[in-house]
Amino acid sequence: MHFFFYPSSVAVFGSFKRGAIAYEILRNILEGGFEGEIIPVNPKGGEVEIAGNRIDIFKTLEKSVDVAIIAIPARFVPPLIEEIGDKIKGAVVISAGFSEVGNAELEKELLEKAKEKGVRIIGPNCAGIFGVHASFFGSFEVRVNKGGLALISQSGAFGGAALAMGNEEGIGFSAFVSYGNAADLNESDFLRYFADDANTKAIALYIEGVRDGRRFMDALKYAAQKKPVIILKAGKSKSGSKAAQSHTGSLAGSYEIYKAAFTQSGAIEVEEMEELFDAAKVFEMYAKAGKRVAIITNSGGPGVLATDKAEKLGLEIAELSKGTIEELRSFLPPQCSTKNPIDLIADADYERYKRTIEVVAKDENVDSILVICVPPIFIPSEEIAKAVMDAECEKPIIVNFMAGELVKGGVELLEKHGIKNFPTPERAAKALKWLTLRE
Repeated sequence: MHFFFYPSSVAVFGSFKRGAIAYEILRNILEGGFEGEIIPVNPKGGEVEIAGNRIDIFKTLEKSVDVAIIAIPARFVPPLIEEIGDKIKGAVVISAGFSEVGNAELEKELLEKAKEKGVRIIGPNCAGIFGVHASFFGSFEVRVNKGGLALISQSGAFGGAALAMGNEEGIGFSAFVSYGNAADLNESDFLRYFADDANTKAIALYIEGVRDGRRFMDALKYAAQKKPVIILKAGKSKSGSKAAQSHTGSLAGSYEIYKAAFTQSGAIEVEEMEELFDAAKVFEMYAKAGKRVAIITNSGGPGVLATDKAEKLGLEIAELSKGTIEELRSFLPPQCSTKNPIDLIADADYERYKRTIEVVAKDENVDSILVICVPPIFIPSEEIAKAVMDAECEKPIIVNFMAGELVKGGVELLEKHGIKNFPTPERAAKALKWLTLRE
């Protein structure tokens, strides 16, 4: 499937009137910086203007390309595959109107034509694909930053929302695929592919249901052994299961069966979109961590909240060694608490944070550190961010800077240096929990 996500050439089929789906996909590919050959195709021919450039529209596909992106009425898709099948390796079928609306025969015909020609199909009824490291944005969804997360989504609309949210959360993506009805390629194929993709550090999967449970389990185990697989499962309730079946035509099945499969394979299940991106952020920074956590804060309340959440999640609040406590007492003001959680009190500055992180990091009883900062108005958040960045520490550090405009500068500085912020103590604690699942 490499050609889907790292193509050298692409043809786009559909209407190229401004606002049409094929037009928006073509615009995304061009504006996204794709350097391969791009061929717009429509029987009427003509030309299209995008970003100040006028591009010829071909009436038929005359030369071979890696990928065809198809956004035409459903009934015309099987004949088109028959027509161009010898000139393409794969097709991304955006068109809806197949099994998801009860038109299973048309979908069957599409698959038969593709198999006859040796063409692989993504879709139909999908939102397209991104190969971010190839600057290939073959979708009408918002473009994203280059990074290590591959997002596999059964739902196109969910995928689009997730990409937009990922941009806001500072996530970097390696790829995105919306596979819709999964007439040919499905979640199992993509799990195996991204497990072996060098640019992918973690895989996020949104599913409603799967058709071949055994194949899915095998693929999930294969992928989870190689890198973190984060799963958001929809259709857990009885009503949700029915809704999922009508959405993509897949069988949602018993949630308990899925839950057991996730656990057995070593995948990480999350409950909501916010958690999906928190998990993605933490795995972009670190591969794993132990359960013993040290909490460093300048505010007692958030430190207590983090402690409560950590213990509830099964993490251990590390018992600091006598040597660590004595060293902390040697430079911290007497008002500070040197027990875990370590409270540096409100006026904690660069030096106090930096030295504390470095001392705690040397403690053999500590596997990871959670740094909380609620800066007073007289200490810029950038100062504490710099302390986190400058501290000599070889153990995972998770940061919780809060809140809003008060810490915006510090959070931006951290993110420039690859350190992601978790905006609440509870979310930061949960991020550490996910790291322990990869031990």
